[in-house]
Amino acid sequence: MRVAPFALAALMLAAAWPASAKLPCAAKDRACLLKAAMKSPVRTLDFWAKRLADPVAERIGPAPQELVDYLEIDNAVNGFPEKPRVAKLSPEFLADARGALADLLPVLRKVAGPTFAGVYFVEDLGGTGFTDAVREKPGAAPKAAYIVLDAKVLEHHRANGWATWKENTPFKPGGGWTLEAKIEEPAEDTRRSAIRYILLHEFGHVVAATRTLHPMWDLSPRDLPAGAKWPFFDLSWTSDRQKNTYASKFDASFALRKSVVYYLGAKLDAKQMTPAYKALDATNYPTLYGATSFGDDFAESFASYVHTQVLKRPWSIRILKDGQPDYTYRTCWDDPRCVEKRDILEALLK
Repeated sequence: MRVAPFALAALMLAAAWPASAKLPCAAKDRACLLKAAMKSPVRTLDFWAKRLADPVAERIGPAPQELVDYLEIDNAVNGFPEKPRVAKLSPEFLADARGALADLLPVLRKVAGPTFAGVYFVEDLGGTGFTDAVREKPGAAPKAAYIVLDAKVLEHHRANGWATWKENTPFKPGGGWTLEAKIEEPAEDTRRSAIRYILLHEFGHVVAATRTLHPMWDLSPRDLPAGAKWPFFDLSWTSDRQKNTYASKFDASFALRKSVVYYLGAKLDAKQMTPAYKALDATNYPTLYGATSFGDDFAESFASYVHTQVLKRPWSIRILKDGQPDYTYRTCWDDPRCVEKRDILEALLK
């Protein structure tokens, strides 16, 4: 799942971009593409004003064309070959998506109602989800945020199958090692449940966008305000303004963390599943994905906390060797290691 425009800029343009009438610049002219993206109407609060005035439950549907055009530019900047297009949603899919949103409305209204600009569906996004913040003017603090989901990715996934696929992406298969994720009981293992959990993660980004829990994900360390405090970020992360880097406080004890990469190509062998999760169990990250960046740390914390503690749903990772259980990992919300993060989440949800 992706956050903010150009958050994956380090990937650069890894492959030639197909010709497109929509792109306002040559595919490899990154400076021009960035300038075009900054001028997109979807980056303005005015564009989202009508949607922000709608009832929260109604802020869902196919993406407007302006948003699709913006996403195509963002994909070009970040080297994704996919060319997004407006999703054609079946009545059954739209019912599941609306149902997933409805399940979360009590939580959503508490923490993000006035700042949630909606969830919109495309096809060929280049990932499952995307979240971006909206400002009144460049450089100003975010006032709202919206979510984009790829309907094609979600169309055939149920909750446990999607979670198992996702949690396997950091590991190269082989050696008899397998990993199973469980986020629903069999009776609730549905597409609606998969969409609900994915929305929870993206809502975590929406919540963080308009608060000072962590730096904005598109802000370089050298640009952080001097002396700024970030309550959630400071529990697990550090910044170095001179080196212009962010770092985890747990890198000394969790050496594998830097090799944990989701979606973009596994760097860890399957035999490292158990060592990775045992090391994770000694940190205050509730999930392995949360250990990859401070933005996903909060989004994963928010999602897993609401999912397990508020909605009372299961969440576990089971690692097997030749079909036999080797290690089981569960979230940390009942453990002392995550009490400070739990306190922040509980205060937000009061």
